[in-house]
Amino acid sequence: MIGMLINQKELKEMQYLIKREMDEILFDLKDDRIDHIVKRAMEERYKILFSLFKRVAAPNECLKYMLNRQKKEKRG
Repeated sequence: MIGMLINQKELKEMQYLIKREMDEILFDLKDDRIDHIVKRAMEERYKILFSLFKRVAAPNECLKYMLNRQKKEKRG
């Protein structure tokens, strides 16, 4: 495990960068022209980014970025 000390400004920047990357992936996942195998790789990348985002963001922010599959698993 690796620890890291960051200040509030750096935290906000990290949140912004992760959100931006996740937004791009979510947008691309809706594109029918992208191959299923590529989308699966994108979903794996999204999961990694989301797990990182959960460590630096408030829970209400995390809810906005949960994939539908993740939301269903939480409910049921």
